[in-house]
Amino acid sequence: MRISIITVTQEGDNIAETLKKTIGGDIDMISRQDVERLFTEREAFIFIGAMGICVRTIAPLIGDKHTDPAVICIDSTGRNVISVLSGHVGGANQLTREVAAAIGAMPVITTQSDNQGLWALDTIGEDFGWKAVPNNGMNDIITTFVNRRPTALWLETRDRGTDHLEETRPEHVTIVSSEEELSQQDFALCIIVSPFRHAVPDGMLCLHFVPSAVSVGIGLAHQAGPTEEVIDNIRSVIAAKGIMNESCRYATIDIKSDEPVVKRLIADGENFTFFTAEQLSEITVPTPSDVVAKHVGTPSVSEAAALLMSNGGEMLMEKQKGSNFTVAAAIDRKWLRRGHIEIVGAGPGDPDLVSVRGRRMLERADLILYAGSLVPRELTLCAKDGATVRSSADMNLDEQCSLMKSFYDRGAFIVRLHTGDPCIFGAIQEQMAFFDEHGMSYHITPGISSFLAAAAELRSQFTIPERCQTIILTRGEGRTPMPEREKLHLLARSQSTMCIFLSASIVDDVQAQLLEEYPEDTPVAACYHLTWKDQAIYRGKLKNLAEIVKSHDLTLTTMIVVGDAIDNRSNTSLLYDRKFTHLFREGV
Repeated sequence: MRISIITVTQEGDNIAETLKKTIGGDIDMISRQDVERLFTEREAFIFIGAMGICVRTIAPLIGDKHTDPAVICIDSTGRNVISVLSGHVGGANQLTREVAAAIGAMPVITTQSDNQGLWALDTIGEDFGWKAVPNNGMNDIITTFVNRRPTALWLETRDRGTDHLEETRPEHVTIVSSEEELSQQDFALCIIVSPFRHAVPDGMLCLHFVPSAVSVGIGLAHQAGPTEEVIDNIRSVIAAKGIMNESCRYATIDIKSDEPVVKRLIADGENFTFFTAEQLSEITVPTPSDVVAKHVGTPSVSEAAALLMSNGGEMLMEKQKGSNFTVAAAIDRKWLRRGHIEIVGAGPGDPDLVSVRGRRMLERADLILYAGSLVPRELTLCAKDGATVRSSADMNLDEQCSLMKSFYDRGAFIVRLHTGDPCIFGAIQEQMAFFDEHGMSYHITPGISSFLAAAAELRSQFTIPERCQTIILTRGEGRTPMPEREKLHLLARSQSTMCIFLSASIVDDVQAQLLEEYPEDTPVAACYHLTWKDQAIYRGKLKNLAEIVKSHDLTLTTMIVVGDAIDNRSNTSLLYDRKFTHLFREGV
């Protein structure tokens, strides 16, 4: 942001210098007399001093919240930071929080939706790339919402924005999925996120957020015109199919880039993509044309462009012909609200150590399928009412995949909960192969691995300057064969910090192989049920590793750590060397 700071005291100057070093951005210091001249050029003003001076300075300059800059005021003692003007739209509320954090002050924000933890309806669309289409004044809509009048939420696409709405839905908001559901309750407001047009009952306020989700391909006759008439006709065809024109991104063949219709659409701010005839000819379309192929080198322009732009998505509208144009529409499948599987890393065991995102996924899930033999059930207690929670401990792979697919096919949100981080000995590869085979949507939320929990619980830094700079994550060879090049005694040659998973039952072989390379007095730790309520950690020397494990009846849920990094306090990092930090500051 381009920010100007206005101060009136020496104390204010000191605060300003702190801000210039901490909050970033293009910051300059100006006098109070400069504010009028720069009011429309700067994105934000920070007054440091009395609120009265701030208000009297900006009062004659205030115009509209959609164009006014953000204005905040810091009292001369630096105790309070107050959002004064353009809280949401201009970003003053967010700047207030950042400045308060930078100087250790109290943020003062009076916007009702912020104080109640409600969505900022006037800016949330911009945050997620949606266009806002209200059926009434935005102030009336916001007032209705912040007064907690019954509100319907109708979501027809899925992106990070709709995920956010679902995760943070206030109690007065009810999710609906059809006009019938919308008419069954006495809603005062309906918030829609969809590329499709929908009617709401008479008298109901509506805020329609329109994502740019629809790919529209157009074909044009040479010098098709009149230009405005062609554009109006194209938009009328799109609207007749229930598609919001605000949702459209356009595409055509590159040889039409100089057509008046294309130039006008671009001038109007429409997003346009151009493809070559070669690219378009590779797309299989519903209605190819030999005539089109003869003239431009591809059997389709409008349908092929729509499908190519939507990454091979689903047709919403096959080719429609006008007198001098064709138009077709498709949507990328990523936007469709269908089933989804989130593979979530549960962390090492303590429910507090699942990630914030992982917790949100669990709270949203219609089905939680968790590895019951390794993941504490306490992690699933945050499930929403009506969710299905199943342990997979007594299920084979086919049964697990079948259960997830049955929920997926109903459009459900599924969490597959694995211990630690699912990518480390997580057995997710076979599941992902199944998802890929059936074209299912899935994503991985990483988790805290037990080797990180081991470092934390041992109070040890696993990379020590001049001693070891490598961590090896591996397992001993039990029922699962190890590649010859990854035998423990070969990995041990580096004498790195080694974290050995799933190997307590073969500890004799593990100890024997490690002793081929590590000294027998190398520190070891056997860590059982890390972060669980019954966690137990046993330290010792490598020569006693097998005895430690056996004497305490440790099981497969034991992490074995080997290396000089355990409890090492003798080596220090150059990070804190004064000469090193000086060079770092200078960019050397």
